[in-house]
Formats: sequence, structure tokens, C-alpha cells
Amino acid sequence: MQATVHEYDDRNGHGSVLTDNGRLLPFSAEVFQASSLRLLRVGQRLNIEVGPDGVSRLWLGGVGPGQTIR
Repeated sequence: MQATVHEYDDRNGHGSVLTDNGRLLPFSAEVFQASSLRLLRVGQRLNIEVGPDGVSRLWLGGVGPGQTIR
């Protein structure tokens, strides 16, 4: 699923994304740290996986093993 960064706190590492169907979902600092990303900016597009507590994984499409740039 794709989403857009809605808020990001670079001091604490948590934030939220807005999905393409309008759903606002939080992500924790742990999810951000596991992504290996260094920084996010509001408006940035991401790929996400969603679990029962919100975003469980986030990454940039086309970056990393097995990712195709489209």
C-alpha cells in the first residue's frame, strides 16, 4: 500500500501517514528505525504495511533488494 507522510517528529522518530484512500495511520519510532531511513519529510511518498496497531513497516519504493523502480 502507498501513503504520504502527514507528520514526522525527527527528534522522536514517530509520525503518521495518510493513505491514498484518506486513512490517517500512526507509526512508531521503532517502525521508523527498522526502516533504515534517515529522515522523512512531510509530503514524501512511502510504501507501508499495516498491522493492528497502525503502520508495521515503511519503505521507499525502488530502494533495497528486490525493489523495482517504476
